[in-house]
Amino acid sequence: MANELILQLLTVWSLCHANIIPTVPPDLLPKPWLGIQPATIVSPGTNVTLSCQAPQPAWTFALFRAGEATLLQNASEEFFLEEVTPAQGGGYHCRYQAPGWGLGVWSPPSNALELLVLDQLPRPSLVALPGPVVAPGANVSLRCAGSLGGMSFALYRVGLPTPLSYSHSEQHWADFPLPSTHAPGTYVCYYHTPSAPYVLSQRSHPLVIRPDGSRNYTQGNAARLGMAGLVLLSLGTLGMWEWRGRSRPPRPRSEPRAGSPSGLDVDTTV
Repeated sequence: MANELILQLLTVWSLCHANIIPTVPPDLLPKPWLGIQPATIVSPGTNVTLSCQAPQPAWTFALFRAGEATLLQNASEEFFLEEVTPAQGGGYHCRYQAPGWGLGVWSPPSNALELLVLDQLPRPSLVALPGPVVAPGANVSLRCAGSLGGMSFALYRVGLPTPLSYSHSEQHWADFPLPSTHAPGTYVCYYHTPSAPYVLSQRSHPLVIRPDGSRNYTQGNAARLGMAGLVLLSLGTLGMWEWRGRSRPPRPRSEPRAGSPSGLDVDTTV
């Protein structure tokens, strides 16, 4: 009620001074700045305050949403949106009127401000740079990329309860370098608004980092070839001995002499 009375009084004052107009075109007048609390991205049900700050004394302010006429108008620079819904999301800007301006003359629009009312941020992507296979001694970097800039990112290794690393980035992605000795494993990432009330993204799809197995594969092949060579050498040796045994002529047996009780060839020479 008090605000409405103030607006009526100010309107009457403006009508009485309608012959006073700005000395510069309206487009060249100083524009206001639109701020928001607690954040530009909020979950449904949050109370939001939009503040239109004029660079000079002003007697009335108006809040606009993209594609609509005047949304709210009052004598205070603050506009309250209680328990916002997704339908209230969108682009906002504000204007102000100053004493001495002609009737219907408003400042240029403020900076555009985008309000997002979401239950959950879109799922990020997680990729490995230069690739998901890590050679011995090489490093790998994991990039978590979302759809919005100015977010906070967290990298998790599957199986561990706490995140490996946090990073805040003005870009829509954040990079997490990993040493090759600890890189192999499965990873996921999240991103969220940088301040409360926090809105969290969905979890990224898992990313598996594998060690380069070319060296182990070569060593395994060499070992298997060595074993095969030993087996072949053993078989060749056994085959040679068997062939030599079969190719040797049988030794003739001696005829026993008469009188030898054992049937053995006994030399009786003195």
